[in-house]
Amino acid sequence: MTAAMISLIAAVSEAVGRLEAGGNASLLRLRRINRIRTVQGSLAIEGNTLSIEQITAIIEGKRVIAPPREILEVRNAVKIYEMLDRLRPESSSDLLLAHKVLMSGLAEDAGAFRKKGVGVMAGERVVHMAPPAQRVPGLVNELLAWLQGTDQHPLISSSVFHYEFEFIHPFSDGNGRMGRLWQTLILCRQQALYSAIPVESMIYERQQQYYDALQKSTANSDSSHFIEFMLETILETIRATLRANLTPEVTPDVAPEVKKMLAMLNGAGNAMSRREMQQQLDLSDEKHFREFYLQPAVAGGLIEMTVPQRPTSRLQKYRLTRKGSQLLTAEG
Repeated sequence: MTAAMISLIAAVSEAVGRLEAGGNASLLRLRRINRIRTVQGSLAIEGNTLSIEQITAIIEGKRVIAPPREILEVRNAVKIYEMLDRLRPESSSDLLLAHKVLMSGLAEDAGAFRKKGVGVMAGERVVHMAPPAQRVPGLVNELLAWLQGTDQHPLISSSVFHYEFEFIHPFSDGNGRMGRLWQTLILCRQQALYSAIPVESMIYERQQQYYDALQKSTANSDSSHFIEFMLETILETIRATLRANLTPEVTPDVAPEVKKMLAMLNGAGNAMSRREMQQQLDLSDEKHFREFYLQPAVAGGLIEMTVPQRPTSRLQKYRLTRKGSQLLTAEG
């Protein structure tokens, strides 16, 4: 435990309390809004290109023109997140069941631990060689036993589990989305409100930092760097949710800063880069722009990336979504 972790836990707990103050009706509303963002964020990290609007259409049973594999990834992810209340974080059988549902039709060995060695690649470079396949069942059982017996705060234990799960890499495919799913599951057992917080969406926004945190912890044989990254990400996700405070009908609860940016984008008529938007708004502080303008708008589904599969691309631009246009119309 580091001083940064303790401070972040306190900040997350305070933010969760503010979000919880909205009551059960607010929780149900947030679940409906953010479940789609959660699915979109987790799958986008793995290369799925479907937008929030397309995922919404799939859930509603509408026809979507997209690669069949990506549509199946969405359907599987929606199904497993709907099962979240019935899964036990410490159960090996539930872990395998979740993988079977998540990877059904996508991996031949869905629902089973891998039988071969695997490595994590960065381009043509191997950045992590996972433990041998024959050790996987034992290592997973040890990790689940630790999870069941630990007295660490769930924010810490869920982050440790997430890191160790990725280190073991127990499946031939789907390890990233399973690790993120299981961290959410662990947190939900402490506080149901976490099911309404789209942490995966914020990880997607910080995708390179996510991979860097995993690699740095592995290089240092110490998961504290990854834990701090996850706590910071969870905190920022909750704060963004509090700032946005959107309803499905798109109400005027959107922050003034976000509305100003949406109006500017609408007036421009074209997609704009982060730098272009910041210049148009006459804002010199990049951190302030990201925290109070860009991230809440993305988290609220009001704007979207033009290159969603590569969040840090130098060609990245942002454009209004249908939801963002609806809000501007409602504002008159």
